[in-house]
Amino acid sequence: MSDTTSPAAQHRSPQLAGAPVVRRGGQWWLISGTGSTLATDPVFTGELDRFAAARAAADQAVARLRAQRDGEA
Repeated sequence: MSDTTSPAAQHRSPQLAGAPVVRRGGQWWLISGTGSTLATDPVFTGELDRFAAARAAADQAVARLRAQRDGEA
């Protein structure tokens, strides 16, 4: 099901670490060149949630380290 022209598609979050998935409206969507499909498997979406949280924590840690480094220079 392609929804690339829908209003929701215009306000989607960026892809997760370059993976063909995006979180939109609290749900994970698998993205391809021909459209998108809702991910409904709870085990899979749970892993996506955990990976997204770990990625966000890592990004925050890197930002803190950079801020510390820049403050010491």
